[in-house]
Amino acid sequence: MINKKYKDRLFCLLFGNEEYKDNILSLYNALCNTSYTNTDDIQIYTIEDVIYIKMKNDVSILLDSFLYLWEQQSTFNPNMPIRGLLYFGKMYDKYITENHLNIYGKALIKLPTPKYTVLYNGMDEQPAFMQLRLSDSFINPDTSGDFEWTANMVNLNDGKNDDLLDKCQPLKEYMILINEIRKNSVSMGFEDAVDTAVTDCIEHNILKSFLLKHRAEVLDVCITEYNEKSFVDGIREEGRKEGRKEGQNLLATVVLRLRNGETPEQILASGVDAKTIELAETIK
Repeated sequence: MINKKYKDRLFCLLFGNEEYKDNILSLYNALCNTSYTNTDDIQIYTIEDVIYIKMKNDVSILLDSFLYLWEQQSTFNPNMPIRGLLYFGKMYDKYITENHLNIYGKALIKLPTPKYTVLYNGMDEQPAFMQLRLSDSFINPDTSGDFEWTANMVNLNDGKNDDLLDKCQPLKEYMILINEIRKNSVSMGFEDAVDTAVTDCIEHNILKSFLLKHRAEVLDVCITEYNEKSFVDGIREEGRKEGRKEGQNLLATVVLRLRNGETPEQILASGVDAKTIELAETIK
C-alpha cells in the first residue's frame, strides 16, 4: 500500500516506491545502458523532509556508487540545474551523516558520483536532448568551467527518444497512458478523460496490474496535477481580464516558488512584498 504524507505525481508512484523496484531498475538500465538484474542493489534516496510542494515529481536512488536524481517535468523549466544543485546538497548532507564522514578531517572523503536527469513530457516542443547548465544563470558570464552543474533533459514525447522507451516498458506504458489522457481531454472533461484512459489501458494490458491496484490514487493524482496547472493559468487569465496582469502574475510566481521549496523569508529577501507572500501562502 502506497501511503505518504505528500502526494506523488504518477511518475513517482511508478518509479519511486519500494513496491515497484523492478520499474526503477528498468528505467535505470535504459538511461545508463546497463543490464543490472538485482533490485536489492537499489537504495531509494529521495529526500522527503525538504520538499514543501504538495506534489512530488522527483525520484532519487543510490546504486553502484552513483547518486541519481530523476525529475519528471510537464513544463519546461530552465532552472533545473539550480534545483538539482540544492537537492543534491541535501542528499550529500544525508549521505555524510549516515556514513559518519568527517568533512573537517585530513583524509579525503569519498562521495557517490551525481547524475541528474530531467524527463520532459510537456506539450511545448523541445529537442530530444538538452543539457541545462548552472552557468547559464550566472549574472557575470563564466565559461571557465570552474564551477558547473548540469541537468540532462530527455524528451519522452513521440518521435524524440523512442529507443529509450523501447528499453523501458514501464516508461513506455506510462507515456501511452499520458497520451491517452491528452487525447481524451480534447473531447471530454478532464476527470472523464483520465478515467476513460485508465479503463482503456487496463483493457489493453497497459500498466494493468498497477492501475487495477491503484486506480483511485492514479485518478486522484492526475486530477490534482491538472487542477494545479488550471489554478495558475486561472490566476493569469484573471489578471488579464481585470487589468492587473503584473500583480496576478507575481502572485502566481510566488505560489510556484513556495511549491518549489522556497521559504517565505527567501522570497521576501528577493524583493517580493510581504502582503503578496501572505496571500500566496493561503492558496499554495
